[in-house]
Amino acid sequence: MRAKIFIDGEHGTTGLQIRARMAERRDVELLSIPETERRNAAMREDLLNSADIAILCLPDDASKDAVAMTASNPNVRIIDTSTAFRVHSDWAYGFAEMDPAQVEKIRSARYVANPGCYPTGAIGLIRPLRMADLLPTDHPITVNAVSGYTGGGKQLIAQMEDEGHAEHIASPHFLYGLTLKHKHVPEMREHGLLSRSPLFAPSVGRFPQGMIVQIPLFRDQLAAGATVESVHAALTAHYAGQSIVEVVALDASAKMARVDAVELAGKDTMKLFVFGQPDGEHINLVALLDNLGKGASGAAVQNMDLMLSA
Repeated sequence: MRAKIFIDGEHGTTGLQIRARMAERRDVELLSIPETERRNAAMREDLLNSADIAILCLPDDASKDAVAMTASNPNVRIIDTSTAFRVHSDWAYGFAEMDPAQVEKIRSARYVANPGCYPTGAIGLIRPLRMADLLPTDHPITVNAVSGYTGGGKQLIAQMEDEGHAEHIASPHFLYGLTLKHKHVPEMREHGLLSRSPLFAPSVGRFPQGMIVQIPLFRDQLAAGATVESVHAALTAHYAGQSIVEVVALDASAKMARVDAVELAGKDTMKLFVFGQPDGEHINLVALLDNLGKGASGAAVQNMDLMLSA
């Protein structure tokens, strides 16, 4: 029997991408609500409770409402792509590669919180170094990142693409989150195993999909004896055997002249780089991914497949 999947919010950016990834699959049955009925609460509740897995592509409050609609039905499992539950103790964090035990946590969970796009890159770089005791828990982490504009949903897409839009953005690149209170910071801190919040500086570029996340480090602030080689070795060991996360070899990174933000656009993988001179005082950690791939829709489908394999 095919598993029934309902994408609540299928007409939004993330939902459309999830649906596209499952369009040719015959092992699942997609339940759907017409766009004209997307605000029909009774129809949504019925579809939510008819699903084996409901994937929520909604704002935080709407996700909380959807979870409440299924609370008394243990047969429905949830993947939520909002920020509502990413640090909630009752929810499995849906980054399968971040910890050896995470796959089984996701596979057996009723509730899975899909990670944010920026945190996927940041946590992917930070957590292995914390687990290897190379990075102190109170290290003053800064996360500098640029995302494709689709990460802002339909509103930002319209602002970037429609020159007639009342709030058209003509800039090729802009910073935001200037209050330093971005909603992604709590999950970076929690799942990055940090005791202090990182300083997060996000930005958007004039390209639809893609993302670069950078974490610059001073080598003398790491564990005694830490080197570019030992940092790279820790990442390599952590992701050994993984097919979705690739740690690029040091010699290959050393020959690179640039990192292209759109290299992985349309893909559900992530590349991690370690840049720095062998005896230098600086190390730059870089994650490359698609903000709608491993950063959103691709991760949701990956989590769904793990849950269906239980």
